[in-house]
Amino acid sequence: MLTEIRHKNIVKLYGYCLHKRCMFLVYEYMEMGSLFSVLSNDVEVVELDWMKRMIVIKSIAHALSYMHHECVQVIVHRDISSNNILLNSKLELLSLFGMARILDPNSSNQTLLVGTYGYIAPGKLLTSLSSKTPQNMMLNEILDQRLPPPNHLVAQDVLKCDVYSFGVLVLEILMGTHPGELLTSLSSKTPQNMMLNEILDQRLPPPNRLVAQDVFFVATIAFACLRAKPKFRPTMKWVSQEFLSHKKPKMNPLNAVSLWQLRNQEIYAVGESACCSIENHIV
Repeated sequence: MLTEIRHKNIVKLYGYCLHKRCMFLVYEYMEMGSLFSVLSNDVEVVELDWMKRMIVIKSIAHALSYMHHECVQVIVHRDISSNNILLNSKLELLSLFGMARILDPNSSNQTLLVGTYGYIAPGKLLTSLSSKTPQNMMLNEILDQRLPPPNHLVAQDVLKCDVYSFGVLVLEILMGTHPGELLTSLSSKTPQNMMLNEILDQRLPPPNRLVAQDVFFVATIAFACLRAKPKFRPTMKWVSQEFLSHKKPKMNPLNAVSLWQLRNQEIYAVGESACCSIENHIV
């Protein structure tokens, strides 16, 4: 199934190898390597300017929307992180399939945390994975088979784990480093006067006014994706459509926008009209 996926923002998966001594996936070559490696390199990161970062963020959103809402069978990623985003020189292709993990071939069953620590939505559980199970599965395959198929609201809840991870990744791209401490501070009753410009990657010059509008808009959506309750997070289809709409919201200068304001922006109205039902895709 995964080898048949075609999307301009998803790296082509050519094949795989399953052997008792090794397991690996074969992807299209991506010369820039992982997003994590670029963000971690003080020289290379300068090439990833604000405009390019906006392109990367929007490309990831479009790819996830495709996986969640346009595939014949819904695909849940479960391991969105900067290590699993691969870049080419034009930033046109990104890998949204988790990199192959080394599992013990002698063990028929292992307990692993689904996803990467620091990107996982609050309250998610450990799951048991077969040593032959790929990182990416069909949504119906990870659900308890002893129960009848879920209604679309329950299925949406599973996909909202990817949405949360996307929100974390967006902040990482804006900040240039993982936002772990920031996420912790936002969940506590800390001072509310931290400004958006203060968390942006200081290795780059401040974005010009035109790009600053994009940065503000992207940051606002990121905070919506990070809401604690899944039902209050947007769908990736909604996020993708918002980016495609090329909205230029009215905004104050970035040094006058607090993170508290971003966290409490009501840009996403939860309701049947805003939530895209995936009931017809669950098989």
